[in-house]
Amino acid sequence: MPSVTDAERRAPRRDAVANREAILIAAARVLAESPDAPLDVVAAAAGLSRRALYGHFRDREALVRALIAHGADRLNAVARSAIGGDERVALALLGARIWEEVEQVRVVARLAVSDAYVQLAAEALAPLRSTIRGIVERGILSGSLRGDLPPGLLARLIEESAIAVLAESVRSGLDRAQGAGLVMLSVLSTVGLGWREAGALIESAPALRAVRSA
Repeated sequence: MPSVTDAERRAPRRDAVANREAILIAAARVLAESPDAPLDVVAAAAGLSRRALYGHFRDREALVRALIAHGADRLNAVARSAIGGDERVALALLGARIWEEVEQVRVVARLAVSDAYVQLAAEALAPLRSTIRGIVERGILSGSLRGDLPPGLLARLIEESAIAVLAESVRSGLDRAQGAGLVMLSVLSTVGLGWREAGALIESAPALRAVRSA
């Protein structure tokens, strides 16, 4: 049976882990809206003091780097859930699942275009981008995706269009189902489907229909 001393040791560790996670979640929300927001605002959003924040991150640079890694980890986990089969369905479903991590997408996307962090973000997001590229290459070979663009370019366009729609969905206050549906339509349009075809595919594919009606 654990001693009181053991329990007392574990409690601070649990608190430290919870506080660090709270800081990263708050930072994703705050910095997505205002990249130059002071750390006092991040700490307040996390329900912690500035001193507590500095107990986890020595400076803003350390927080931003941890935030990129944290966001990328969650997005790469989404990529690992990508399904096989119809590449159109796989890409649309991937976009819908990324919608669930919208705050991570927004902050990582903002930081990824900063000269100071572009390389770090590119390395952190490599698994996600590799997954998208792989699905695109298969889809072009099978004829299910448009073949008039190189795979790398089409993969980047899919990523950029999804990010743009995610940002607009947040500004417009769309709920989860509406936002996911809009992202799926955007992805399918980018890969070569007309809006009627995209809508029909979402209705006919159980995995996509389930997301939109959730």
